[in-house]
Amino acid sequence: MLMAALFESFIQPFTIMFSVPFALLGVGLVMKLANQPWDSMTILGLIVLMGVVVNNAIVLIDHINYLRQHGLERNEAIIQGGQHRMRPILITAVTTILGLMPMVAPFLFPQWFGPVEGRAATWAPIGLVIIGGLTTSTFLTLIIIPTVYSLIDDFTRFARRVARAV
Repeated sequence: MLMAALFESFIQPFTIMFSVPFALLGVGLVMKLANQPWDSMTILGLIVLMGVVVNNAIVLIDHINYLRQHGLERNEAIIQGGQHRMRPILITAVTTILGLMPMVAPFLFPQWFGPVEGRAATWAPIGLVIIGGLTTSTFLTLIIIPTVYSLIDDFTRFARRVARAV
């Protein structure tokens, strides 16, 4: 509801929420590769991840809307919006991933850091979930969200034409 109020649209929050499944793809993959069970800390990591993942889509969609409000056609706004926001999205994702690396280092490199125990075993699943989900969702968001945006915009235009005809 907050996104609907901020975007002044009920449809655009759905576009943004399409980035969440991309994150879940990465979470499943990294948890399988790390042979990590699902527990309460993993679920906590998922909650944090959902908040971080939608930020990338919000930044991208908001800039596309801004460009459209200033006279650009939809496709041109999508292309320029992707070009303008790719660097900030990548920088924030990479810094978050690199910032979480010390948290998950014992899981990734036990031969260098020793066995995973104590606080590392408690908190590392959160880092693994965020790293896995953020990695896949960042790249897929930059590629697929503009496509979803244009499809939903086409559907919205079609629905408006049908509503006017009725």
